[in-house]
Amino acid sequence: MNVKVHELMAASVVTTQPHVTVEHVRGILERNKIGAIPVVDTDGHPVGIVSATDLVADLKAGSPISSVMTEKVYTVPKYEDVSIAARVMRNHKIHRVVVTHEQQVVGILSAFDLLKLVEGHRFVAKNAPTGSKRRGGKRQ
Repeated sequence: MNVKVHELMAASVVTTQPHVTVEHVRGILERNKIGAIPVVDTDGHPVGIVSATDLVADLKAGSPISSVMTEKVYTVPKYEDVSIAARVMRNHKIHRVVVTHEQQVVGILSAFDLLKLVEGHRFVAKNAPTGSKRRGGKRQ
């Protein structure tokens, strides 16, 4: 299987900047029905990521998103194999990676996106081993 990240990623990624308020980002997540949003600098380079889980706590509405964002952003290039993205997610116990091209955010890839690879494939369970045909343990 030679599937590339750009084939599975969500390309219509919504981003925000560090100075935007917590309340504003909550609204973006709700309106777009998304679970996370990359935080970028003025050049479009990723500087953090905020998930809906980060916003569960009782935070002041006027607080900047930079006060709650995760600053360690894991990225993968859009032309990389999805196996690399899956390995990054598994090794760092995260649910999504930010997809970049020339250090610019161009998409986001979630663990649910990776499930598209197995969706539709039917896996058949192997039959349990059968008992021995020999009786009594003696040769006949």
